[in-house]
Amino acid sequence: MVDRVYKANIPALRRSLERLKSEFSRLKTRTDWTRLRVDPLLQHAKQLERRLRAQGSSRLARGVSMFHSDLVYLQENVQGLKRVLQSETKSLARKIKPARKRAR
Repeated sequence: MVDRVYKANIPALRRSLERLKSEFSRLKTRTDWTRLRVDPLLQHAKQLERRLRAQGSSRLARGVSMFHSDLVYLQENVQGLKRVLQSETKSLARKIKPARKRAR
C-alpha cells in the first residue's frame, strides 16, 4: 500500500511542478522563481521517481520514512509555490491597472 501512495503522489507532484514552471515563466517578476525553487524541486521529484521505478515491485519497507519526508517536503513546497504564484499574479495585476488608466 505504501508503494502505491508514493508511486501515485510523486508523479502528481512532478506534474504540478511542471505546471507551476510554465505559469511562473509567463510572469515578468523580479524574482526568478523557476530557477530559484521550481527547477531544483522538479529535479528532486524526477530523482525520486527514478528510484521508485528502480525498486520495481519490491516493497519500500526500508526507507519508507525517507520517502515520506520527501513526499511531505514536495507537497509543502508545491503549496507554497502556489501561494507565491497567486501573490505575484495579484501584484502584477495591481501594477498593470494604474498603467492602463494613465495611458487613456
